[in-house]
Amino acid sequence: MAATEVSAPQAGTRSSTPRPGARRTRTPRTFEQANRRLKWAMLAPALLFVGLMIVFPLAFTLDLSLTDAFGAVNADKRHIGLRNFTDALGDTRRFWPAARRTLVFTVGAVILETVLGLALAMLMRKPFRGMRLVRTVLIIPLLATPVAIGILWLLILDPTNGIANHLLEGLGLPRQEFLGSVSQSLPMLMLIDVWQWTPMMTLLLLAGLSTLPEEPEEAALVDGANAWQRFRYVVLPMLGPTLATALVLRAVDALKTFDILYATKGAGGGSDFEVETLNVYAYGLTFDYQEYGLAAAVLVLFTLFIIGVVVVLRRRGGGKNA
Repeated sequence: MAATEVSAPQAGTRSSTPRPGARRTRTPRTFEQANRRLKWAMLAPALLFVGLMIVFPLAFTLDLSLTDAFGAVNADKRHIGLRNFTDALGDTRRFWPAARRTLVFTVGAVILETVLGLALAMLMRKPFRGMRLVRTVLIIPLLATPVAIGILWLLILDPTNGIANHLLEGLGLPRQEFLGSVSQSLPMLMLIDVWQWTPMMTLLLLAGLSTLPEEPEEAALVDGANAWQRFRYVVLPMLGPTLATALVLRAVDALKTFDILYATKGAGGGSDFEVETLNVYAYGLTFDYQEYGLAAAVLVLFTLFIIGVVVVLRRRGGGKNA
């Protein structure tokens, strides 16, 4: 039997047999790459649409704030730099009082809503008879629009025929002007806002309480802690992230309040601008005085103000939760 000759590999040619210990090159995962590319391709139209809807209004408003636009948005206008911003910041008659009212309204309403919402959430934490009915009644203020609620309370608080003054007279108390008074209008609108939005804070905090573990509170109870101590040192720290999120959401929403103010007090926030916030002020500049450049500058400053409030709340919330 003839012996087979094995020819040696020629110089310059590579052997098809992998050498021992040689690293194999990984083939690209074509399916995963295609899936990743397809995911971004599917998301691209939505991201582009959302980006345009956010970027274009902001850019247009910022550009408008640097012009002397008056009478019509598309009328001839020229860029005047930061003059609108200096005029707004130097307006001690309308701008700064409106900014102060915005802050007072937001801080007062949000604090009351948080305290009442947390108290109601703690009361509703444990199941009780009629809990479903109570929760259903609780969310009724959230079902109506702010304009409808404003008109409703406008009728209730009417100085002449409102039911509120009839109740006060029945209790032997003097009649009040309520929304017809310059000094009482803002506090009454804060209470109306509290009546409408406390249920939302209650539901948010109740959802947060339902996710808390029971073991730490039970351990504190075994150690002899009373109800206040368990709430202060056990429940409240664990509820911190949910409470911070609820505060940010509600504070931003309260800062933007407009419809209920306009429905109850009309243009300018009343005869003496008693409830004129930055939103109402910007609306009046736009549609009553047609000073579009100045109104855009006020809105830019208002946006920066809201961003500043959110940053402060998030930092304080993060510091407490750390």
